[in-house]
Amino acid sequence: MKTTSESAPTPETLVPFPEEAVRRYRAAGVWSDRTLAQEFRAIAGEHPGHLAVIAPDARLTYAELDRRTDRLALGLRDLGLRPGERVLLQVTNGVWAVLAWYGLLKAGLVPIATLALHRRHEILDIARQAEPVAHLIEPDFRSHDLVALAAEVAKAQPTLRRLLTIGTATPPAGAITLESLESADRPVDPAVARAAVEEIQDAIRGDALGVLQLSGGTTNTPKLIPRLHTEYWYNARTYAEAIDLDSTGTVVHLLPMVHNAGIVCGLHAAHAVGGCVALAAPVPAQLKVIAPQVTHAMLSPALAAMVTQDAGLFDALAGLRRLVWVNGPLSADIVARFETPSRTIIQMFGMGEGMCMVTPAAAPAEIRHRTVGTPIGPFDEVRVYAPGTEDPVPPGTPGELCARGPVTIRGYFRAPERNAEAFTSEGFYRTGDIVVEIPHGGRSFYRLQDRIKDLINRGGEKVNAAEVENLLVRHPAVERAALVAMPDERLGERACAFIVPKAGARVPGLGEVQRYLDGIGVAKFKWPERIEPLDEFPLTNVSKVDKRALRARITEILAAEKTGDA
Repeated sequence: MKTTSESAPTPETLVPFPEEAVRRYRAAGVWSDRTLAQEFRAIAGEHPGHLAVIAPDARLTYAELDRRTDRLALGLRDLGLRPGERVLLQVTNGVWAVLAWYGLLKAGLVPIATLALHRRHEILDIARQAEPVAHLIEPDFRSHDLVALAAEVAKAQPTLRRLLTIGTATPPAGAITLESLESADRPVDPAVARAAVEEIQDAIRGDALGVLQLSGGTTNTPKLIPRLHTEYWYNARTYAEAIDLDSTGTVVHLLPMVHNAGIVCGLHAAHAVGGCVALAAPVPAQLKVIAPQVTHAMLSPALAAMVTQDAGLFDALAGLRRLVWVNGPLSADIVARFETPSRTIIQMFGMGEGMCMVTPAAAPAEIRHRTVGTPIGPFDEVRVYAPGTEDPVPPGTPGELCARGPVTIRGYFRAPERNAEAFTSEGFYRTGDIVVEIPHGGRSFYRLQDRIKDLINRGGEKVNAAEVENLLVRHPAVERAALVAMPDERLGERACAFIVPKAGARVPGLGEVQRYLDGIGVAKFKWPERIEPLDEFPLTNVSKVDKRALRARITEILAAEKTGDA
């Protein structure tokens, strides 16, 4: 066992797992002393000639990915970046994102998995919490100017000392391209690079902080989720096993890769079993290039619609064995279109905080199509409590899903106040999701019913209502604001803002509200997509805004508009 304390959890940053739990996980082989980089290296050694990554414009074998990320890690070390230091990531799907991910891990650095879509409002606060030393961006990102954002973050965050880029031959002033660090023109002996990586990794504990993911947010910007090396790889491996992914499989991931689902269910899941990950933007032209090799795909309603509306793309996915359904109820139309004797639809439910459920392919259709599954690991624990209590409810009764186990965090990063309300007295994480337990065949499966957390799930991206409401009320014409989910056939949900104007003011229009949020640097996926004026909000019997009534109201308005009765 490694004895060094380099990068090990400390009380001021991480809430540790109880010693008794760690002993059980280690004794069972669930936790090991290996880091994420060491786990990848072991797999690469077993499958050197297998394809590890494919994209529309490139592909890499395990041997190539291993060798190139060794070189990249050495280059990062030579820049003066040190193990345990943290790096902001704002990159999109592609081979260079994978090279960057493993290069950072091999250098002992801790990736902070932000989205390229995040902007000033989110990134400045995330940087304040995490104190990164470097910021990795794609300067050619089209949605907004990441170069200007990086300059603003560097000015505000004193710990930042390096700007790194991928995807451009002409980096902004002062930036270092990862391509230049890894370039074959840079004379580096592969054995020297490998020895440097091994030295770095040997000094890092398996239970050290490996990655910082992002929560769906509380009342402010996202909290940081600390994932440890050993449990993060175990999470991915057990997920791969749960969806029957092995070394012959290729899993496609179309949502952002540098996101918990993208890493656990895409990149690391494939690599934990010697399989291949396929990356592309969610557009048919790109997906058609890689589709013939795909055996496993995670689809949401929006992605399924894209596939079914393009006959050529649908036909190109003929080799698909498992369709993993997320982010919405599974319709009869999707089942009829996709499920065949050789292709099974299963459902998945997971969170950045760790807990992951899957419906096994061998389960009957009623379980696969009507529940989000059962925990994928034997040490995962689930309790269903009456909301706001620690009182269990019986099977069949709705309650809050609470989780604990080897992949579920015991606390957020540097967030003691949030931790006090997010975890039970026994260390169970309060997910904020309302479920019903359904016993079947000696196991418990869970059906999602509702959510306590005031979140809007826009195509897989979680929008915290309170965060946006707090921004809207800063608008000079807005007295009160309430953000609720409105149903959407393509994305599942979109955000509708009900607004009570200030006395004598008019309710700002949608364009005005979006320009206002754009001006203060809020990620576009958080913007309301409809504004509804109100003179006053409906209230519950405890004088809180009745969000249920507002959701019902917008649903009725949309239905009336659809039928022409509005």
